This record gives sequence, structure tokens and C-alpha cells, in this order.
Amino acid sequence: MNSDWPTVMDPQGEADTAHPRGPRQSAAGSAAASWLRHVPNALSIARIGASPVLVGLALAGEEVTYTWLLLPALASDIADGMIARWFRLQSALGARLDSIADVLITVATLAGIWAFHPELFRDHGLGLAVFLGAGLLEYVFALLRYGRLSSFHTLLSKASGALLVTFVVFLFIDGLIPWLFYLAIGLAVLSSLEEYVLLALVPEWRSNVRGIWEVVGDRRR
Repeated sequence: MNSDWPTVMDPQGEADTAHPRGPRQSAAGSAAASWLRHVPNALSIARIGASPVLVGLALAGEEVTYTWLLLPALASDIADGMIARWFRLQSALGARLDSIADVLITVATLAGIWAFHPELFRDHGLGLAVFLGAGLLEYVFALLRYGRLSSFHTLLSKASGALLVTFVVFLFIDGLIPWLFYLAIGLAVLSSLEEYVLLALVPEWRSNVRGIWEVVGDRRR
């Protein structure tokens, strides 16, 4: 057996040399893995770059162009997290970039809603104020606690983000659906409340915490 060819073991432990992997295949695999690990951060950076463009489009009244740029930006917010988790590419830098991108895309989305769907502010201002106030307080508490935005990315916050994205997509494509709006902001407020508790429980900045139960479990070990 050529010692330069890595062998593949079958479940019984027999070596399989029928399809040996040569140096070129190994190099190709390494190159693919190297390229893939940059994808989540690249998507976050793209959202950061798209945010001022979206605000400009909202101010200019370009609703069609704004919508077609907003939708992939929102989709990439879900995609980057899924890619990072599936391929175990999560990192502190990625978590920070994602948090910054989330804040900027939220501002850009609010600018578009103000410009193209003012009825949401007019008819549902109280619910919107509760949602925004809960989120802003979490930012303030995190800055006071850690000197930076938190990046817990809990399971609840991911579910909340997906529901908010669903609401915004329907808003710009089909119009306002009040029950979906209140369901989305209700879950978002619950997510903010969970993050207040995490800010109290976690003394140092930490990324990718699945929930309060994870922190409590770690403390008991």
C-alpha cells in the first residue's frame, strides 16, 4: 500500500483503497473549507454596507428598489447564522459583525417603514414603541455591562428574528397584517427580557448563548 495515500476505513475497520485521495483532492478540500469559513462574515459585512444604501433609497422614495434590496439583506441575516452553525464556523468576530449588522438593518428597515408604510407608526405606534424601547434598553444595558453590544444570539432571539423578517416581508409585498405584527413584537419583547436576565447572569462578554437554561446549567457543573 502506498503510504502517501490516506485510507478510508469501512464500518468493520477494513481499509478502502479503491478511491484514494491524492494531494490535489486534499488541497481542493482545504481550499473549499478556507473559502467557506469567510461566508458568514462576508454576509454580515454585505448587510452593513447595504444599510446606508437602504436608508438613502427610503429617503428618495424608491420603494421598488428599496424592497428588492431589503429582502435579500433580511434573508442573508438568517443564512449567515445557519451556515455558521451547520459548518461550525461561529466566532467572536462573526458574532460582533452580526450584531452590528442587525442594528443597522433594523434602522434601515424602520426608515423604509416610515417612508412607505407610515400607517404602522400611526395605527400601531404603542406596540412599535414597546418593541423599540425593549431593544434599545438591551443595547444600553449591554454597553454599560460589557462596553459593547451583546451577541448572545439565543434560540429565542433567532426565532424572534425569523418572525420579524417574515412580518417585514409580508408588509412590503402584501401589506400590513396586524396579528402577525403583534405576534412578532411580542416574541421580540420576550427575547429582550431573556437578554436582560443573561446580562445579569453573565459577568463577561460571551457570544452564542442558547438561553438562560444553558448559563444556569453551566453554573451547576
